[in-house]
Amino acid sequence: MKMLLAIPLAFGLGAGAIQAAEVSAQISDRDGNSLGGVTVRDTASGTVLATVTLSGLPDGIHAIHLHETGDCSAADFASAGGHIAGEHQHGVLSEGGPHPGDMPNLTVNQDGVGEIEVFLPLLQVERDLMDADGAAFIIHAGIDDYQSQPAGGAGDRIACGAFQPR
Repeated sequence: MKMLLAIPLAFGLGAGAIQAAEVSAQISDRDGNSLGGVTVRDTASGTVLATVTLSGLPDGIHAIHLHETGDCSAADFASAGGHIAGEHQHGVLSEGGPHPGDMPNLTVNQDGVGEIEVFLPLLQVERDLMDADGAAFIIHAGIDDYQSQPAGGAGDRIACGAFQPR
């Protein structure tokens, strides 16, 4: 009987010691100006939560996405690769969509501030953002139409940040 009681207790203690995965990225524009940050983390429900807090952006609506490579070294940020796509099509309006890295458009106020929290049910922090080549957050010049392949017709990449574990 003592052994049976000890086994659930041991598993309970082990489960409590597991840390949720979390990454963050400091976002910069093409001139190297800091624009703020993005944090992406696991939650107790199993759905990933992304928190975006940015400033110094052109006002209007901008597409934002999670990209497959944690490299912002190219002048046009093409080094960040494509969207984190898995086996999915781009956009919530597409059959077979959205990509795990697709996010809603970000509205930036006239003061250059844009903030949003997004649930990402298809994303896994460790699998998608903490793999060998990392991942990046990209801000596009235009609006994501949530349907055009492969990136929603969002236009040029105007800002980027590579994720780092927290």
